[in-house]
Amino acid sequence: MWKSIASNFLTLFILALFAVGGLVGWGQSQYKAEGPLDQATFFEVPRGASLRSVSNKLAEAGAISNASIFRMGAEYTDMASKLKFGNYEIPAGASMVEIVDIITAGGPSTYRFVATYLIRNTGGELRFRERTPGTGEVKVLAEFKAGEEIPAAYSEAVSNETPIVYRVSIAEGLTSWQIVDGLKGAEFLVGELDEVPAEGSLAPDTYEIKRGTDRGELLTRMAQAQTRILDEAWANRADGLPLENKEEALILASIVEKETGVPEERRQVASVFTNRLNQGMRLQTDPTVIYGITLGEGSGLGRGIRQSELRRRTPYNTYVIEGLPPTPIANPGKLAIEAALNPDDTPYIFFVADGTGGHAFAVTIGDHNRNVAAWRKIEAERNANN
Repeated sequence: MWKSIASNFLTLFILALFAVGGLVGWGQSQYKAEGPLDQATFFEVPRGASLRSVSNKLAEAGAISNASIFRMGAEYTDMASKLKFGNYEIPAGASMVEIVDIITAGGPSTYRFVATYLIRNTGGELRFRERTPGTGEVKVLAEFKAGEEIPAAYSEAVSNETPIVYRVSIAEGLTSWQIVDGLKGAEFLVGELDEVPAEGSLAPDTYEIKRGTDRGELLTRMAQAQTRILDEAWANRADGLPLENKEEALILASIVEKETGVPEERRQVASVFTNRLNQGMRLQTDPTVIYGITLGEGSGLGRGIRQSELRRRTPYNTYVIEGLPPTPIANPGKLAIEAALNPDDTPYIFFVADGTGGHAFAVTIGDHNRNVAAWRKIEAERNANN
């Protein structure tokens, strides 16, 4: 009798092992099989979210067929604790193992709706766009300048609490006043700005933020970024520069930024000013004259510089003063700072516009005068055709 019972128990145990093995095998096949999504979608992993909540949300979104299998697979492969918060694009038919890889890899977030607020010398403008999952196609839903009536497509998305990533994009060469004025027009930011940061202290860049971010906090981020950029560039500066400290480097970089229309010319332009400083020549650059008139406020001079203004003594008129002006005249970008601290090795001490957006460089005053004459001819032809 006992032999019969033992034999039956052994048989049941073996059958149970087979059942468990079959269940595990089925779970593994489900974990690796093509997923149920028939088209790509965006999915958000909130900061601090648990694996259980994420798996349930994925199941609700139709991205996975079984939340329990998803959790067990992630735990078995030691990926359960590696969730990275952010927004991700999940391709159509993605398996559970592929989705786990996507939401644990981190990297830049991918959003369906993006609101980019551009600040330029003409003010702020918001562009509200939608990215189509799976194709990467971007559709502009709304565009409006600060102070204009807000389009319904954007206001409705905000009212419906649609997940939107906000980006503030600062153009290179803006003054601190222009940046502050632009931020004041951003309806998605909060907080008052009573003071304008020191000229040159803000890093032009694109900053990803949340709706409701304080304007002062954003300015602090910009200032911290500029400090890091300047510190690194100063540590890697070329030898023999006519610059005594980082503030002078920032001043020169701001002039390079304002004088450079073609990015590839930054180091050449920087070389001209470096050569002039080394030779004791005045910088004679128009953007400093303009800053001396406007002090960085408004959208610029809006007209040509008068001869009387070129002769007028201001702390910034480099046609009159020796050396650098007392402060930066704008907020230079990273490349302009690096150019000022590592200029090309050239003999140039003159440059003038060449009609293409770039400049014609020269060593002698004779060559420079010929370049100026060529530019004046181009100007005259353009004016005649307008």
